[in-house]
Amino acid sequence: MSFSAETKDELARVIPQNRCCQVAELAALVRIAGTVRLGGDRRPDLVITTEHAGVARCSFTLFKEAFSIHGELSALRQNRLRKSNTYRITVSGPEVRGLLDELGVLASGKPGGVAERLIARPCCLRAYLRGVFLACGFVSRPEGSSYHLELLIGNQQLADELCALINGLKIGARVAPKKDSYQIYLKDADEIADFLRLIGAYRATLAFENARVVKGMRNQVNRLVNCETANLNKTVSAAIRQREAIERIRATVGLQALPDGLREVARLRLARPEASLSEIGRLLHPPVGKSGVNHRLRRLEEIAARLGGNADDPPATAGEGRPGARRPRRRV
Repeated sequence: MSFSAETKDELARVIPQNRCCQVAELAALVRIAGTVRLGGDRRPDLVITTEHAGVARCSFTLFKEAFSIHGELSALRQNRLRKSNTYRITVSGPEVRGLLDELGVLASGKPGGVAERLIARPCCLRAYLRGVFLACGFVSRPEGSSYHLELLIGNQQLADELCALINGLKIGARVAPKKDSYQIYLKDADEIADFLRLIGAYRATLAFENARVVKGMRNQVNRLVNCETANLNKTVSAAIRQREAIERIRATVGLQALPDGLREVARLRLARPEASLSEIGRLLHPPVGKSGVNHRLRRLEEIAARLGGNADDPPATAGEGRPGARRPRRRV
C-alpha cells in the first residue's frame, strides 16, 4: 500500500464527534467526488465515487451520523489490467435536495466555491480540508527523492479558494494547472507535516517525520563520507606529487644540496609517504607546525620545477634555500 493510501486509510477512520464537523467533511467529499444526476422520477440523486474503500466507508458513515441517511453502497470491478475497484455511495429520495442545500452545493451563492458557513469554526475548517484530501489528495512516500503533496481539483475557483484557506493557516500552498484540472501542491517537508497534522493524520505525520530524520541522517553521513574521501584523495595526490618532486631533486643534484630544513622534510616524506603534514611536523627536530611543513614541501616542488628533471642542471639551483642565497629571476 502506498503512503498516500495509508494516510487516507487513517483519515477515513477519523469520524468527527460534532455534527458541524461531520457536515463540513461530507460537504468537501460531495463537492469534489460527488455528482448529481436526475433519477427516473426527475428527482436528483447524489452519487459519491471513489477508488478507496476507506473513503467510501467514511462517506457512508458521515451520511448516517450527520443526516440519518443510509446510502446505497456498491462496488464496481474494473476489467482493465491493474485497475482497482470503484466504490459508489448513492443517496436517493426527496431529502436529496435539502441535503445538497445544507452541504452548500446549491446554496453557496457562488457556483464551485466554498460555503463560508461550513468552515466558520477552526475545527470545521480542519474537517473540510480532511474531506478534500480524502476526495482528491496525494502525498509521496517520504523516503523518496523529493517531498510532494497535492490536491487535484477540477474547478479553478474552488482550487483558488482552497489554496487561500490553506495559506491562511500559515502553510504556503500554490496552484498550478495540470491537464484539465488544477493542483494545489506543497513541496516543503515542514509544511507537508503541518498539513498532515492539521487534518488529523497523526500516525502518518509521525511516519513522515521519522523517515525524514532517517533520510536526513543518511544524507549527512554520505556528505561526510564524500568529504573525507575527497580530502583523502587530495592528500594522496599531494603526497605523490611531493615524492615525485623530491625524487627529481635526488636524481639531479642530490638531497645533500638542500638546506637542512628542506632535506629533513624531504627524507621524512620519502620514508613516510602516507603521513599527514601534521605527523611529519611532529617528527621534525624541533617540531614544526602544519603550515611550516606545507611551506617547505611547496619550496621543494618549486625547486624540482626549476630543475625540470635534467641531470645536467647546476647543483647551485637547489641551494637557493640557504641563507643569503639570491633567488634567480625567472624569465617568462
